[in-house]
Amino acid sequence: MEKCPCDSGLTYESCCQPILQGKVEAPTAEALMRARYTAYAKGEIEFIESTHERDQRDEVSIEETRKWSRESNWLGLKILSKDKGGVSDDWGKVEFIASYSQRGLKDSYHEIAEFKKVNGRWFYDKGVVVPTTITREGPKLGRNEPCFCGSGKKYKHCHGQV
Repeated sequence: MEKCPCDSGLTYESCCQPILQGKVEAPTAEALMRARYTAYAKGEIEFIESTHERDQRDEVSIEETRKWSRESNWLGLKILSKDKGGVSDDWGKVEFIASYSQRGLKDSYHEIAEFKKVNGRWFYDKGVVVPTTITREGPKLGRNEPCFCGSGKKYKHCHGQV
């Protein structure tokens, strides 16, 4: 049996598939978040559009979303925190990191997403992207130091040229 792409630990058939197929509604904001991630992983972009809050749908580029979904290898979803979003709530917040790779480079998308329930159905309302800090793995090379490639040239005359 296929594991669900959302990393819930459940099978796809018992986790996100019934939600994506419209057989059941997502019972919580987290369940909708997991189903939306799975929709990206499975290329089910119509689900992404249909679960966007109605007032925000015009801001979504379906073709760009489809392209991102298709060109990415989805590596996993990590839920960092939740605020409300339960079965009896009408609003919720889910912080998550979606990992993926494109053209052989790994990346992640970190967001704090807000959801709201309208007529018993959860919708993605809006989100705030959490910026990623890029840190250097090694020490910074000075312009006059030997190049890291071993050429024997100064860095400024080898890989340091602009």
